[in-house]
Amino acid sequence: MGNRAVIAFVDDKGKQDKNSVGIYLHWNGGRDSVEGFLQAAKDYGIRSGSYGVARLTQIICNSFPGTLSVGVGVVKKLDCDNWDNGVYWVDKEFNIVAREYIEKYGLVAGTFKEQQEYKLSEFVKEVKETNSFVFDKDPYKKLAS
Repeated sequence: MGNRAVIAFVDDKGKQDKNSVGIYLHWNGGRDSVEGFLQAAKDYGIRSGSYGVARLTQIICNSFPGTLSVGVGVVKKLDCDNWDNGVYWVDKEFNIVAREYIEKYGLVAGTFKEQQEYKLSEFVKEVKETNSFVFDKDPYKKLAS
C-alpha cells in the first residue's frame, strides 16, 4: 500500500543511469506531488548535482512528519517497479523528462491522466511552508544581495 515512486536524475547528456542516486517516495508519488516538490526546489534556487539531490531530499523529508516514507539509494536498488508511479527521470533543472515502468501497468506515458489530487500552486505553497524555516534563512543569499 502506498503511492510509491522513485525520483531519479539523468546525467548532463540526458542519459538515465541506474547506478546514480535516487529518492524513493512511499507516499505522495503522484505526478502532482512530484512536480510540486520539484517546483519548490526551483523556487529555492537549488543547484543540480549531488547537492541538488540532497536538498531535494531535504525538501521532501521536511514535508513529511515522522521518520518514514522517504528513502535514498542507488536507483537500481530502489523499488522502481512499484506498481504505482514507477520512476520519474528528472533533469538538472528539476523537470520531469521521462517515465519508466508505467508501461508495464498498461499505461503509456503521455496517453493517460496523471494523478492531479493537488493544485500545483497550493501544493508548492504547503511544501514551502514546511521548508521556509530552512530555506528562507540561507545566510549566503544575504551575501549575494
